[in-house]
Amino acid sequence: MSWGDSLQGDDWRRHVASGYTGERRVHLEALAELLPAHGLVSRMVGGEDPVLWVWHPRTGRQTIIFATPASHGWQFLWSPGGQCPAADLERAATALRDALDQERSA
Repeated sequence: MSWGDSLQGDDWRRHVASGYTGERRVHLEALAELLPAHGLVSRMVGGEDPVLWVWHPRTGRQTIIFATPASHGWQFLWSPGGQCPAADLERAATALRDALDQERSA
């Protein structure tokens, strides 16, 4: 079977996705290493499609971080409306801390 034959049907989607999985994991792990210095806790979840679950121990606020390819490198995305280039890890960690450090409304 040739390389092209192996990408028939839905196999090509899995092949492309697996190519991004390793790089996605590298970006998320690099961010996770910085988070404890910002008072945040994280855990990688999602198996083959990794995301980073991040929470603030004092406020209890949490979010999920996605890493996705963008036109100029990789981008971190999180709710509500957060985003930052993956190349700027310190800025991403600070933005996450600021977003999760706010006390919940009663």
